[in-house]
Amino acid sequence: MTNALHPIFAADAKAAAKAIPIWFVHKSNAASLTRQLDAAGRAFLDASGFEPSPGRCALVPAKDGKLAAVLFGIEQPDARTKNLFLPGTLANLLPDGAYRFANAPHDARLAALAIALGGYNFTRYRKTKARAIKLIAPDGVDAKELSAIIDGVTLARDLVNTPANDLGPAELETAARKVARAHGAKLRVTAGRALEKQFPLIHIVGMGSPRAPRLIDFTWGKPSHPKVTLVGKGVCFDTGGLDIKPSSAMLNMKKDLGGAATALALAHMIMARKLPVRLRVLVPAVENSISGISFRPRDVFTSRKGITVEIGNTDAEGRLILADALSLADEEKPDLMIDFATLTGAARVALGPDIPPFFTDDDRLAASLMIAATAESDPLWRLPLWRPYEAMLDTKVADINNAGAGGFAGSITAALFLAKFVEQAKAWVHFDIFAWTPASKPGRPEGGECQAARAIYALLCERYEQ
Repeated sequence: MTNALHPIFAADAKAAAKAIPIWFVHKSNAASLTRQLDAAGRAFLDASGFEPSPGRCALVPAKDGKLAAVLFGIEQPDARTKNLFLPGTLANLLPDGAYRFANAPHDARLAALAIALGGYNFTRYRKTKARAIKLIAPDGVDAKELSAIIDGVTLARDLVNTPANDLGPAELETAARKVARAHGAKLRVTAGRALEKQFPLIHIVGMGSPRAPRLIDFTWGKPSHPKVTLVGKGVCFDTGGLDIKPSSAMLNMKKDLGGAATALALAHMIMARKLPVRLRVLVPAVENSISGISFRPRDVFTSRKGITVEIGNTDAEGRLILADALSLADEEKPDLMIDFATLTGAARVALGPDIPPFFTDDDRLAASLMIAATAESDPLWRLPLWRPYEAMLDTKVADINNAGAGGFAGSITAALFLAKFVEQAKAWVHFDIFAWTPASKPGRPEGGECQAARAIYALLCERYEQ
């Protein structure tokens, strides 16, 4: 893990009393809060011109020159919109030390989480000065649970940020083994001739690379518990294949394993919480490379499910490997099946980098996801599985084409392609994530990001801990 901020931790009353207070201020409470400072502190605020507007920060010195208090501006309680992750800005503003919340922000749990996640740095190749910031868990906040969420998000960010020369299918398998081993999950891997026979679409996408493709599969929990299955797209690098991407589009393709990273992060949260579910995680891990044996446009292959697929575009490889993995997952009729994939640029055009779309036919599940996404400040938005667009996937030589014709509704047609391979799951939801933050935001540094996992984790806790 490379989180520069110490995980949120619990402390006794003595430690809390010594910690530096953080006051969350807005126009309504600014006067009453500043009266609690001594005369020197109030004079410092006046001289510095501090205003209690959202995102403004003041480090108030004590008479001995040490830090006496921190004031941080947040929105008014009755503001129409509030950024519950805004306190994450503090991660890069606070000097080393131990801190506590002296009053409540809009959401103490999310404020603490945002500060911790904002302290993330990817230090594998470039060392930075270690920070020594600690935050005492606010009253009523479970420090152990927050630490597990922080560890999961950090894992996903680390995997997405690692360049492909150091993270191929074999290394992704190693990462999955580490997660499974930490929680006593049972893991198996299908590769080589067995993969070619049992999961032909995973095989053909990865066969052009010298780094062998594989399907990673682990299970955890009691078989009698509700079956929850996570499927994550694990394309460790995507050249686009013979339909090669331009250099600008290929630049960030180390993040094309973002779906796998998200699935592993969520799996860690679930297992650390010991949710009463029977969890299964499937990660098809490949590199979509170019060689004399790469799959070609207009090739036709038979999937694990028996559906024949014509290759309309070798750069639409993610849905191919997911198709075989979803077919396997669907065979055991899970209660809930969730897949994550950095699948389409069309999703980014529609909703931008911060809001992943999701697709499901289950209206109740969709409504619950939207509630959880808002509550967890983990934004999501539902797009339709619009069945009339299935005609865009028609082909005269196979059952289905892997790329929609006409260039419209790319995210929807990709979801409709995947839906062809899901029949028996009681509920299924597909997430078309970006897994990347282009410019730093509070609690979300630039680089790899774990999207949707926290919202789904909250939904699963609500659903299965009753």
